[in-house]
Amino acid sequence: MNLRAPILLLALANSAAHGAQAAEPSAADLTQLSLEQLLDVRVYTASRFSQKGSDAPSSVSVITAADIKTYGYRTLADILRSVRGMYVTYDRVYDYIGVRGFARPGDYNSRALVMVDGYRINDPVYDTGSIGSELVLDVDLIERVEIVRGPSSSVYGSNAFFGVVNVITKSAQDLNGAEISAEAASYGTWKARASFGHRFAGGLEAVVSATGFDSRGPSLAFPEFDDPATGNGVTRGTDYERRSSVFAKFSYAGLTLEAGHSSRNKGVPTGYTGTVFNDARNRIVDTQTFTSLGYYRTTDSGAELSGRLYYGRYEYAGDYLYDAPPVTLNKDLALGEWWGAEVKLVKTVFRNHKLVMGGDFQKNRHQDQTNFDQAPFASYLDDRRSSRRTGLYAQDEYALRDDWLLNAGLRYDTYSTIGGAFNPRFALIHKMSQSTVVKLLYGTAFRAPNAYESFYAYPGQQIGNPALRPEKIKTWEAVLERYLPGNWRLTAAGYSYKVDGLISQVPVADPASGGVLLQYQNLGNVNARGVEFEAEHSSRSGARLRASFTAQVARDDAGARLSNSPKHLAKLNYSTPLFGDRLRAGVELQYTGRRITTFGETGGFLMTNLTLLGERLKPGLELSASIYNLFDRKYADPVAFDVGVPQRDTIRQDGRSFRFKLTYRF
Repeated sequence: MNLRAPILLLALANSAAHGAQAAEPSAADLTQLSLEQLLDVRVYTASRFSQKGSDAPSSVSVITAADIKTYGYRTLADILRSVRGMYVTYDRVYDYIGVRGFARPGDYNSRALVMVDGYRINDPVYDTGSIGSELVLDVDLIERVEIVRGPSSSVYGSNAFFGVVNVITKSAQDLNGAEISAEAASYGTWKARASFGHRFAGGLEAVVSATGFDSRGPSLAFPEFDDPATGNGVTRGTDYERRSSVFAKFSYAGLTLEAGHSSRNKGVPTGYTGTVFNDARNRIVDTQTFTSLGYYRTTDSGAELSGRLYYGRYEYAGDYLYDAPPVTLNKDLALGEWWGAEVKLVKTVFRNHKLVMGGDFQKNRHQDQTNFDQAPFASYLDDRRSSRRTGLYAQDEYALRDDWLLNAGLRYDTYSTIGGAFNPRFALIHKMSQSTVVKLLYGTAFRAPNAYESFYAYPGQQIGNPALRPEKIKTWEAVLERYLPGNWRLTAAGYSYKVDGLISQVPVADPASGGVLLQYQNLGNVNARGVEFEAEHSSRSGARLRASFTAQVARDDAGARLSNSPKHLAKLNYSTPLFGDRLRAGVELQYTGRRITTFGETGGFLMTNLTLLGERLKPGLELSASIYNLFDRKYADPVAFDVGVPQRDTIRQDGRSFRFKLTYRF
């Protein structure tokens, strides 16, 4: 049975992004800028070239390495939880992102494009953009994260449905030497990392890093297994996790070579799909390998030319024990292997037109899914496929006047499996004054059905659907950015979107047994609208504030609210120096409203996290202490319908936990 565990396989390296971003302020520098100066901070992700955030044809948020340290973020999921309009669901194995009221159970992050250094990491079997601990990159290697809201298929193709998340890694100058780090945390958790970055005299830049992680995991209680035969629903030692990763990046004379390998072994404690409860042999293993070679140069005419060749491999292996009887080990396997190439040209013509043109090709050599019982052997699935995709795109940033900007883009994608798709994006941007920017945005996006949705089948649990069609979205949005005296930045946004041909996992009747099976189907439409407000402030004392509120509603064809879609989100991040600048305190509050589940709804909850950071206690030494869920709030996340545990529709999350971290640089 497939718990599904896609991961990033490929990753990392967009030399074009590297070239465009090399001159950007570091994360530490960004925290020192005034909010007026932040108006001119450049971002890469929205248009695939470096531009002012105020000129980007979308609403963009940036989370820096300084933010990651200040608030004690452990994963990309932690980072995204702090971002306006986003929320995260966790099923004790994977984290799933929700954007603008949309996070369907059974959706494995396929509707958000996740990239590392401008390179897509959504895998070719499940199409998942991983954001949890399975991310191939250690969070300590992140320089900043750019979050682009709204459809971006006009430049990125499939998966850029609700938004794009681009993780930008640290350069050799950012590390500037050797660094070791050790962590100890609740639930018998430890982590160790060693990193090195240096720019050599000949111009070669090198970054290498290795990380190890081990956690026993908490004891968990599942009311649906509250029976003496299953330990009264309490499981211990089954929520374990062990992982390791290595990463390397080398840059020289416009060339960038990146490579990485990671492996994660995660226990499955939930009794998923009727597996034997409280047995530590239920687990998944994700293994990822990638290599990427990129090139970037600026011509004498000022044009920017970049390209990349890449190869990736992703393996998923799930071990699931069923009491047939006898107790039988079921193996669920997936292999994704692919290679591809990209090329891009950015050039200013006629003084006021900035053009970006490019194309990409990817060959998916393996999109294989197999399932069998080990002993006695019985095969249930042996599906082996390959496919290819090609995309061409163009975008024009046209300066109508000094205070008016028109951005228009179009991309055509063709798949060997589903045919072709055109997707446009338009943005009209008006700088009403030096402190006020208004953006009117429209765009479409699509998502191709993936191999898992179309072809995965398991007797008595799930059937495939090769007839799935791509789902499409149209989005309208208005954004106002206002800078006020006293170093305040205010953002207000309103949006409306419509999804056609939504692919969703639903229970269907099994004519053979009379039971229930799961299948992905094109169900119909989703209509949503919402408003977002955000205020940011920085004071002369070094204190910083970011607060946001979101009101949203997403409904299906029948007018019913979508499951796992909170109507309200509120977030507050506040940090301030203590004892001069020897310590910094960071407090984070996150409110998530009620969410509909299969049988009812979850209550709303307020999460509070606290971190104390000491960066200047001694030269080279950095200490931090974090408390997560400070007030030990009890809450649960909605989960997908489980044919093996049909009465469950939520999973309880962790209570109060601690982390202590030491980093030394030399």
